[in-house]
Amino acid sequence: MSDLSNQNEDSNKHNDHQSPIKTPKQLVIAVLAAFIVPIICIVLLVEYVTNDKKMGAGSNGDTPEAVAARIRPVADQGFTLIDVNAPKQLQSGSAVYGAFCIACHGAGVAGSPKFGDTAAWSPRIAQGYDMLVLHAIQGIRGMPAKGGNPALDDLEVARAVVYMANKGGASFKEPVAKAAAPEAAAEAAMPTATPAVAAAPAAPAAAVAAGAAPAKLAADAGKKLYESTCIACHGAGVLGAPKFGDKVAWAPRIKQGPALLYQNAIAGIRMMPPKGGSAASEDEVKAAVDYMTAAAK
Repeated sequence: MSDLSNQNEDSNKHNDHQSPIKTPKQLVIAVLAAFIVPIICIVLLVEYVTNDKKMGAGSNGDTPEAVAARIRPVADQGFTLIDVNAPKQLQSGSAVYGAFCIACHGAGVAGSPKFGDTAAWSPRIAQGYDMLVLHAIQGIRGMPAKGGNPALDDLEVARAVVYMANKGGASFKEPVAKAAAPEAAAEAAMPTATPAVAAAPAAPAAAVAAGAAPAKLAADAGKKLYESTCIACHGAGVLGAPKFGDKVAWAPRIKQGPALLYQNAIAGIRMMPPKGGSAASEDEVKAAVDYMTAAAK
C-alpha cells in the first residue's frame, strides 16, 4: 500500500509540472500569438502617438495653414499699386474694418465695443449715426482720430462705423460718395494762373516765417498728447506697444537713442500708425516720446 501511494503522489506531481500546451495545434497558436500580439500593440501605440495633438516644436502650429491663419489680419490687406494721379478709390466699410478697426474692435481692446457684441454696441447706437461718425472721425477717449489712420477719408470712416454698428444691431444705411458738381469739376480741372504782382507781397512774409524761431512747446505738451492719443495703446501695452512706466519694456527702446525713437513715432512702425494716428506736429510727438521715456527711466 505504501508503494502504491508513493506512485500516485509522483504521478500527481508530474501532472502539476506539465505544460498547458498539449497538442501541436496549441503550440502553433501560442507561437503565432507571441509574434502577433506585440506587433498589434506597437501599431496601436504608433497610431495613438501620431494622432495626438502635440504642442511646441513639431506640432501642427508650424503648418502653412496654421501660419496663414495667424497672420491673416495682416495678409488680407495685400499690396496694391496705386496711381497717385488717379482719383482715390474709397474703401468699403468691411475693408476698412479688416485693415484698421479690427486691431481694437476685434477683441474689445481698451474699452472699445467688440465687433458683433450687441450689448456693447446698443448704448452707442442709441446716440445716433451722426454722433458715432463724429466720434470715429475726431476720436474719443482711448480711440485716436480715424482709428489711427489720418489718411482715411471721412466717408471711409463712416462706412466702417456703419459696418460695425449694423453687425451690433443697428440698421444704418451705408453712406455713398456724393457726385461732384459739373461746374466744380471743370473749375478744378482748369489750370490757375497767379499774377506775378500778387505773389510778390508774399516774399517778405515767407522770409519772416523762415527766420522766425520755432515756438517752444508747453511743458505738458507731451503729457497732453499721451493722454489724448498714445494712451490708447501704451496705457495697457496693446498690440506690442511698451506699456507706460514699464521699465523692462522701454529699456531696449531707450537704448536705441531718442533720434530713432522720434523717427519711429513720427513715421510709424509695425502696428503703430504715423504720429500714433493723431494730427499732432512733429514737435508734439517728440514731446510725447520724451514724456513716456522719462516715466520709464
